[in-house]
Amino acid sequence: MERVNEERPTYRVRCERSGRWWALSVPELPGVHSQSRRLDQVEENAREAIALLLDVSEDAFDLTYDYVVPADWEPVIDRVLNDRRRAESVQREARAAVAQALNLLVDVEGLPLRDAGKLLGLSHQRVSAVRRSPDRGAGVLSVTSVATVP
Repeated sequence: MERVNEERPTYRVRCERSGRWWALSVPELPGVHSQSRRLDQVEENAREAIALLLDVSEDAFDLTYDYVVPADWEPVIDRVLNDRRRAESVQREARAAVAQALNLLVDVEGLPLRDAGKLLGLSHQRVSAVRRSPDRGAGVLSVTSVATVP
């Protein structure tokens, strides 16, 4: 059991594909097993099983997840996650380049936002949004990690 907060225990839920279901277990709590049809149902089912065993409220603890998938899924999942990470990195670089270009074109050279947007291939609404945002660019892809076990 991992402790993220001294007051709240954190339990790791192992989610392993079994036929058309996800078999759930909590290694720190022998005897806690459940199943879910879909991953979006895992949290609710795991919380219910843990709370029943420990006789506590379903919100008295935190959860982390280990997704165990068949070995032939791993390269496909890894490729998507790696591509998304690369895309996120390119997006960060592009936002920085846009902010720098807008600084030059609008702040230094005095171009109207619409002209700067036209030159950069951006709508004037997007240019305005970039100029308003504190980091001078918004919209990061969020990437979730998936742990795989062969």
